[in-house]
Amino acid sequence: MDVAIVLLYLAAMIAFGFWGRMRAKNQEDYLVAGRRLGPVLFTGTMAAVVLGGASTVGGVGLGYEYGLSGMWLVFCIGLGIVLLSLLFAPKIQRLEIYTVSQMLGLRYGSGSRLVSGLIMTAYGLMISTTSTVAYGTIFHALLGIDRVPAILLGGSVVIIYSMLGGMWSITLTDFVQFIIQTIGIFLILLPLVITEAGGFGTIADELGPSAFDPVAIGPESILTYFLIYTLGLLIGQDIWQRVFTARAPGVARWGGLSAGIYCLFYAVAGALVGTAAQVIVPGIEVSDDVFVAVVDSSMTPVLAGLVLAAALSAVMSTSSGALLAASTVFRQDVVEPVLADRGVPRSRLGSALAQNLVKETGDEVRDSRLYLLGLGIISVILACLMPSVVEALTVAYNLLVCGLFVPILGGLVWKRGTITGVLAGMIVGSLTTIIIMATMNIFANPAIYLGLLASAIAYVVGSLVSKPTSPEVLAAWRERIAR
Repeated sequence: MDVAIVLLYLAAMIAFGFWGRMRAKNQEDYLVAGRRLGPVLFTGTMAAVVLGGASTVGGVGLGYEYGLSGMWLVFCIGLGIVLLSLLFAPKIQRLEIYTVSQMLGLRYGSGSRLVSGLIMTAYGLMISTTSTVAYGTIFHALLGIDRVPAILLGGSVVIIYSMLGGMWSITLTDFVQFIIQTIGIFLILLPLVITEAGGFGTIADELGPSAFDPVAIGPESILTYFLIYTLGLLIGQDIWQRVFTARAPGVARWGGLSAGIYCLFYAVAGALVGTAAQVIVPGIEVSDDVFVAVVDSSMTPVLAGLVLAAALSAVMSTSSGALLAASTVFRQDVVEPVLADRGVPRSRLGSALAQNLVKETGDEVRDSRLYLLGLGIISVILACLMPSVVEALTVAYNLLVCGLFVPILGGLVWKRGTITGVLAGMIVGSLTTIIIMATMNIFANPAIYLGLLASAIAYVVGSLVSKPTSPEVLAAWRERIAR
């Protein structure tokens, strides 16, 4: 029964993909849902895109290891959405662009899109990979198939419905997934697991007072999560692309705030499930296996199917959103500028890789589908090689924050920032964090501390020693954000 429920859910996701295909008439429909989402759809899709594999499977695993204080990873993700919505979302929505790299081009002038596009593409691929690893784990446990076939199954479903309708498909599936994960996590899994463990009193007696200590994980870990995830959520392409779908600045602000608050509650719920799982299924060595194990041991097949569908909802929402984000940036900010520099007419840029410039086409939507398909295949391959959802997420956000946070924030708040500073900040910050992760380990805290510091120093020094951004570029920027 639980397998039947999940398979029915997957079939429904593909059906929504065909529905979205009918709505995606042009590139704006495909990439940003026509920029006309209202508050209800916007809230659901924003919450769904950030609550993925690390937030659900990984969040429960952290609760299993650290008790309630395992909430901080997901809590910092929610905090990032809250800050983005209150401080920057209305301004971002007014830009009417497709990518974060295009914002850098508007603010600083030409020259930054290629480097920032490469960093953001890598980030999107790793976020999609994170979720692919997570739903591969769920399919592996549910269907009893090996990990690689499980990843191929889930990845195929995500690629199909994302490719068909783009943001319209993703928006509808995200909203359905938002409802399913709300019911599955808050109304079914959390109360049943707490009850199965004997209630909060029994859990505290079994595990000791540290189980419900909100800061037991340690201040250094909390600071690291803030720097990686809160700052990362402020500038992620997958998040900004959802902001671009809002029909008005007010929708972007208040809908995003609602989604962020929802994420804060989700963080606490996941950590509590993991804490209770220490009593129900002790002795699990791999934290990513805790979610499926506690579901299997505490629920009937029907309820287990609903909760596993909820987990898949969370995971697949993030995967599809990140995949669309990566393909959008790769096409708009990496491939097209490079080909334009070589004199290729813009009408042929989208299909250049797929058709080797043999013939011209104006079908922007079709070309976007080809890019998404190609990067989707790469994401699935990476997922087969990446063992941990939190490991993949850490790589993604370290690159994002250390490479792009300072240049993007500087562009929004500091008039003296220049394109030289941007390039210096992106390159120095990215190389610093990559070197530290390679020489120490992926989870080494200095990777984010020193990478962010190096990026800030390089950005400020590069901006101060170079000529200020031209008055014409700054005037055009101010006019754009004042709309």
